[in-house]
Order: sequence, then structure tokens, then C-alpha cells
Amino acid sequence: MTDTPSALPHLKVLDLSRVLAGPWCTQMLADLGADVIKVERPGAGDDTRHWGPPFLKDTQGHDTTHASYFASCNRNKRSIAIDISQPEGQALIRQMALSSDILVENFKVDGLAHYGLDYASLKALNPRLIYCSVTGFGQDGPYAERAGYDLMIQAMSGMMSITGKAEGTPGGSPQRVGVALTDLFTGVYACSAILAAVEVRHRTGVGQHIDMSLLDVGMAILANQAAGFLNTGDNPVRQGNSHPSLVPYQEFGTADGAMLLAVGNDGQFARFSEAAGQPQWANDPRFSTNTDRVRHREDLIPLIELETRKRSTAQWVALLEHRAVPCGPINTVAQAFDDPQVLARRLAVHQTVAPDVIAQTGVSSIASVASPLRLQDTPPVLHRAPPALGEHTQEVLAELGLDAEAIRRLHTSGVVQ
Repeated sequence: MTDTPSALPHLKVLDLSRVLAGPWCTQMLADLGADVIKVERPGAGDDTRHWGPPFLKDTQGHDTTHASYFASCNRNKRSIAIDISQPEGQALIRQMALSSDILVENFKVDGLAHYGLDYASLKALNPRLIYCSVTGFGQDGPYAERAGYDLMIQAMSGMMSITGKAEGTPGGSPQRVGVALTDLFTGVYACSAILAAVEVRHRTGVGQHIDMSLLDVGMAILANQAAGFLNTGDNPVRQGNSHPSLVPYQEFGTADGAMLLAVGNDGQFARFSEAAGQPQWANDPRFSTNTDRVRHREDLIPLIELETRKRSTAQWVALLEHRAVPCGPINTVAQAFDDPQVLARRLAVHQTVAPDVIAQTGVSSIASVASPLRLQDTPPVLHRAPPALGEHTQEVLAELGLDAEAIRRLHTSGVVQ
């Protein structure tokens, strides 16, 4: 726990989401200080609790049955396990919604209407409620009823068609991005939309429904590639690590491996050329401007690689960093977390688990990546480690005004865990 002032301590979030997009959104809100209550299924919990290996290690260094995936997007939350298929469980959700500012869910379209927990039903109880629905394809359209996972959306949106080696080269088939990029961006966009709705509520006094679609987000994050197609009709293609609009902007072989060179303007290219011992490149009519370099990349790239192979990656980084030419190693994840800048920014955080949870799970500490939201006066906070299933059921129910006997009956009947 920490006493550091946070940005959103006044907001209470009811999190009915699972897997990644919704939980990523609510973790962002939790990191900023919101009180996030995560509702999970008794016995099973969030799907990602079981998505392993890799699994968390116990105090002896052995694998547990608790997947590290869950830990990536559920810190700072309280977990309550409720069976919403039972009327008593539905009543508990409605009671919590009465005192909540925000509800996030990722059930199928109209999936919660069956339980009387849809937006219209809960809005009637709490008009100030901001209700964010996350689905694969949105609340309307011909695909609205379909389930959607990140990999499917990367394929359908065109993201995979522009990711990977060029067509016709060895291994040149469409590839997914190495993390669930669409899920993560959907979580970030959802968080932004929620905070915008909070701001609107300051003016109007009422909440609203937010319709977040993985497909919408997948199309949006095509960014410059989408803009290029929409404005020219030219379909972008895979080209490995090179850039369609910048040269040189890719990996190059070095004396001991490879490095990434990212030249974004003509001044950087001139400074790189001088450092490489080839100052004439900057005045060559084929290479003097970025547009020229893009048009003549097949001439320029082999010339650059002849020079980059003469030095090690570390030597190139040292040579170019004082010339303001972006250049760096191509790290593994392990190397990235050992990088001096990553260490200085304290991007790996470790949270201690509550003693009763240690006894239950064998896990004493859980690591995750620090929030990148660096607010000077109200920075992200670390209140709680990712919770055990139902860790806070008693606590949350007591806050709702239920006495010990009422809570015992709910446990006995299987409504809560």
C-alpha cells in the first residue's frame, strides 16, 4: 500500500470484463487510483488465470497453477467471485452498480440483458453510471453477434498483411504482432473514452454507454498505412522491418550482430553519413532527401550495410548517440529489462502478496511492468498485488452492508466464493 496522492481516488469501477482488453482498461484506471472491483466466476475466475505456462513461482521457485498472464493486467484491483446466473448474484451486481461510477464488461452483445444487467436496466437504477461495453465487432452491424479475439482481429483488419517479411522471401507470410496489440489498444482507447465520459458527466450529471469494438480499434491503429490506402488506393504490403515512407529505417548487420537505425529526417541522414565516413551520400541526388532515398532504397541500403558491418552494435550506438541519430540494439525481452535506461526508470515492479494469499497460493511476490503514465503530482500507485480469486469477497460484501450471517448464506448457496 502507498499513501501517495492519486488522480482518480473518487471513482469506483465495477469490472465485469475478462481476458485482456477490458482488464487492461480497468488496470489503467486502478493504477491511477480508482477503486476497481473485479467480478469473477466462482471456481474458475478470469480465463487468463489458467492461461499458462508460464506460471507464477512459489516461495521455493517451483511452478504454481497460477498463470502469469493474469498478473499482467489485474493489479490494484479487488476480486469478488459472484455467480451472476443466480438471481441473488444479479441482485448483488445491481447493488454494487448503484454506488459505482463506471462499469466495464465484455460479454457478447445483449449477453447481460438476460440477467437484467444491461445498460438500460442499470441506467434506470443509476443514471450517473458510465457503462463501457467491449466486444469484437461492436453493438451493431452484421458481425455484432460474433465473438472476437485479438488474433482474429489482427487478421481481419489487415494488420497481419503488413506484418512480416516481404511476399516472395523465405518466411514471407502474414504474421501477427508478438503481443495482443488490438486488445491492448482497445483497453487504452476504452480508458480514454471513459475519462471523456466522466468529464461530460461533470457538465450533465448523467452517464452514458460506450461501445468499444476490437475491429474498430484494429482498423484505427493501421494509422499511416490506412491513410495511405484511403487516399491513394494503393494497398500496403509487407516489407519486413523497413518503412514504406522513411529510409534508412530498419535493421542493419553489424560486426557482432545487428542494430536498428531509424533516420527520420535529412539532417539525421547527413550526420549518419558523416559518422559512417561517407559524407558524400548526403549530397548524392539519389539520397539527399528522404523522398529520394525511398525511391532509391535498393541502391542505398547495400551501401549502408557495407559500412555498418565494420563496427559492433555497441560501437555504432556510441558513435551515433551524440550525433542525435536514433540507433539501438535489437534486444531480447531479458536484455531490455537489463537495459540501464529501463533500470533507471524502474519499469519492473514487484508487489508483495498478502499473507493469507501466500498460504493459499504459495506465491509471495508478483512482478509486472510499471505504468508508463508519469503524472508529476498524482502518479500511478501500487495499492495491491493482482488478487487471488475471491480474495476480497468478504470485504466488498461487508461494504454493501451485508452482515456475517447474510454473507455466510451466500457462500453456502454458492452465489459467492
